[in-house]
Amino acid sequence: MKSALLPPSSKAAYAGSWASVIFLGVFAVLTVGPGMIHSFLPDGGAESIAGMTLGDDRSTVIGTFAWAGATQIVWGLAMMAVALRYPTLTPLFLLLILLERGLLVTRWWILAPPSSGHHPPEHYTSLVVIPLVALFLALALRRRFSAPAL
Repeated sequence: MKSALLPPSSKAAYAGSWASVIFLGVFAVLTVGPGMIHSFLPDGGAESIAGMTLGDDRSTVIGTFAWAGATQIVWGLAMMAVALRYPTLTPLFLLLILLERGLLVTRWWILAPPSSGHHPPEHYTSLVVIPLVALFLALALRRRFSAPAL
């Protein structure tokens, strides 16, 4: 199907592991979900999920969560497009996720851990996500080989 918005699919050209494409699709859904929470919950999830005490900076924190949520929604939709239509971009997107999570973990755990000592769920999730993304990136970069013709 021709579309002025989307170029032709790259499914036929993808030579990496399809498990990596499925992982990216699941990761996309798991990115859009929190984005919706940050964008549409009254507190953006800051108090109700992350356990933060907002105090006088309440509107600033909620606004920042909404901004991050909007970015998560768009980033997740881009991942979904890759998983569903452009799998040849899977290694690139997994590398970008690895970079994003690496930067976040470095900030949260090394450079500027929370002064309260409390880490919200996302801080722990990212510690698990990094090795998983690295594994699926390696699988996506590994070429599938078909059995030689006899």
